[in-house]
Amino acid sequence: MGTRRRRHQHHGRWVVPAVAPAAAAFTAAGLLLVVVAFHCFLSPPLGGGGGGGGGHRVVRRPNPPFLSGGSKLGEELWASKLASNFFGCSNATKAFADAKAVTEPNRYLMIATSGGLNQQRTGIIDAVVAARILNATLVIPNLDQKSFWKDASDFADIFDVESFISSLSNDVKIIRQVPDRNGKTPYPYKMRIPRKCTAKCYENRVLPALLKKHVVQLTKFDYRVSNRLETNLQKLRCRVNYHALQFTDPILKMGEMLVQRMRAKSGRFIALHLRFEPDMLAFSGCYFGGGEIERRELGAIRKRWKTLHASNPDRERRHGKCPLTPEEVGLMLRALGFGKDVHIYVASGEVYGGEETLAPLKALFPNFHSKETLASKEELAPFLSFSSRMAALDYIVCDKSDVFVTNNNGNMARMLAGRRRYFGHKRTIRPNAKKLYSLFLNRTSMSWETFSSKVQTLQKGFMGEPNEIKPGRGEFHEHPMDCICAKTKGRSGHSKPHPSNRIGEAMEKRANDGEFDWRDLDYGENTPLGRDSSNETDSDMHELEDMVSD
Repeated sequence: MGTRRRRHQHHGRWVVPAVAPAAAAFTAAGLLLVVVAFHCFLSPPLGGGGGGGGGHRVVRRPNPPFLSGGSKLGEELWASKLASNFFGCSNATKAFADAKAVTEPNRYLMIATSGGLNQQRTGIIDAVVAARILNATLVIPNLDQKSFWKDASDFADIFDVESFISSLSNDVKIIRQVPDRNGKTPYPYKMRIPRKCTAKCYENRVLPALLKKHVVQLTKFDYRVSNRLETNLQKLRCRVNYHALQFTDPILKMGEMLVQRMRAKSGRFIALHLRFEPDMLAFSGCYFGGGEIERRELGAIRKRWKTLHASNPDRERRHGKCPLTPEEVGLMLRALGFGKDVHIYVASGEVYGGEETLAPLKALFPNFHSKETLASKEELAPFLSFSSRMAALDYIVCDKSDVFVTNNNGNMARMLAGRRRYFGHKRTIRPNAKKLYSLFLNRTSMSWETFSSKVQTLQKGFMGEPNEIKPGRGEFHEHPMDCICAKTKGRSGHSKPHPSNRIGEAMEKRANDGEFDWRDLDYGENTPLGRDSSNETDSDMHELEDMVSD
């Protein structure tokens, strides 16, 4: 999948201070060696740029950013000075009755989740909320074991069941399985509900079946609860996500070991959710400069989704719907001010183009790590055959990183962004892909200082600041504003709601109005490419998400 490499000449000039005549020759020779070193070190592979369609390719040149920092943010690159003004607040109010007082007998809700780890995590969280709305007993959810990635893990293999049940005992009654009736296990009545179903929707659609059948299973349960819920239900979502839903000890211990090994290499580090797998690129409909080989390979994959419209790579990139290339991500980070000595942990599946695609990023950040480089095959052996458990390890390291950089807005990115907001507003960076597009196209026509300054300007509003309101699509799991409080000045222990906690309705409307796109998928569990995908008949484009992982 890789392309041939070609060297490009650098025609930029550096302004060098005058030196004494006796040292001129020595200085000139030294500078020449520096130029040659950078030229050789950063010379790009052919077609590796992130240009649009029509055969256009961004030609890289070895700018000299690495001789100085240049960031206006300084230490704020790593942490917002405003973060300490906010904290997670998800306790139930006095108006939220205890589960024992509201749970009705003979109402059992079962859930069959859909997708990969983070898509299923969303389903589990919303299952608890649905059970509460229906005043029903929740049965431990069934995980998706039949999709493309064929992960045979059940709930107890990934999540701590006892913690899940006990932590939520005051909110929802949860049991491991439906009790037998007359010595037989009741067969559930199966049904599917619309996406983003409101509380009233559950009462109208599910409750009548529950009253009649007593045991109901909701199938393909992902994004089946509305973003718009009353505050106590939103806070319940946060209690489930950030407190009750914990990974099992083996996953936690392995994840913590990976974090400790990163800390041993560097006091602080960046975690990058790269998201540059072949199936994801094909689904995006974008073009990444690989010529006819790329168009043929990704086009063949894209044809397996019968309901996708014809791609328009230029339009997708202009609208900010294409992931940055690994090189572009590296250039963005260097332009923001992160130095070459920074250590990066990369969470990614199979990268399209392999090592050749990663080479420019590794040149910009040589301290490049992944779970496969930090741990031995023997240490990873218990997880290797299970995509969700491998994704859980990446989730832990990304969560514990000092800076999390996401090259997409899929399920894993949204879940981690929300979690990092809830636990102290840890720095989370999203590329402003729409604005960066034209900047990357024209970067060879400007100095590094100009390029860096423009990147820093364009990234304002995309750096994970507490008062940052995300433009475009949004989910509650990414922006849990009902669960984040601002500290009241001069009154220790007192708080007030987060100032942005009323943006939910606008985000909900925008999310419902927008088309489904590749960013709704996430790394960790690959897209199904088999024949089953051709059987998709639902006219709602969102149903494609049932076919793919997060």
